[in-house]
Amino acid sequence: MNNTSIRTADRLTHLKIVVVSLVAAIVVVCVGIAAQPPVLDAGTQIEARVPLFKAGQPIVWSGSEGSTIR
Repeated sequence: MNNTSIRTADRLTHLKIVVVSLVAAIVVVCVGIAAQPPVLDAGTQIEARVPLFKAGQPIVWSGSEGSTIR
């Protein structure tokens, strides 16, 4: 039989293509699931990622040090 083209391929060749595609899709999904970082407890995750800032001395952002043009 002539299995060089997808149009002229027999039923067994089409079945092989479907099976190989399904196996490849399952492998991709499994690798994607395994690549995710582990899920931590929500409380631990928030505490580890939020930086803490403490209030310091007040800062003056504006002033009247410029010269006046008349």
